Amino acid sequence: MIQKAKLSNVETLHSLTRECAQYLIKQGIFQWNENYPSKEVLQNDIEQEQIWKLVVENEIAGIIVLTEIEDVEYKNVKWLTTNQCNLYVHRLAVHPKFQKKGYAQKLMNFAEEFAQQNGYTSIRLDTFSQNIRNQRFYERRGYEKLESIYFPKQSEHPFFCYELVLNV
Repeated sequence: MIQKAKLSNVETLHSLTRECAQYLIKQGIFQWNENYPSKEVLQNDIEQEQIWKLVVENEIAGIIVLTEIEDVEYKNVKWLTTNQCNLYVHRLAVHPKFQKKGYAQKLMNFAEEFAQQNGYTSIRLDTFSQNIRNQRFYERRGYEKLESIYFPKQSEHPFFCYELVLNV
């Protein structure tokens, strides 16, 4: 079941993202760190009602942020569509014990259905340049790889922007 996260979930969400960060680090992927995503970022997501949780067997197995807010790092990206009515995906994460069971696909299916039902022109996101698995994940779903951006507090390596055009 996918539903909006609540303030009472913030500790669990933060723990989930910490577990995901450690799992990635063990694979040599330094995408998330002690600064990101912070508890404050997750709390803000909840307060803005833009974070969704996937509940499996009464546990939060994954999360996804869906927002209309364009990050400042995206301002100079040459997107495929105009900057109107775009949905941005952030912080897609599935707890390591729930990975490889199709839950990331389920969360992205939810995001794409949400975008279609609400008349968004496209879905935009970024993924870490060193995370080849994520890049393939989005490319298999039809997302087009665009430019690189940087998040200096996260990594010296770039993040690749992707966009899926929906309603033109």
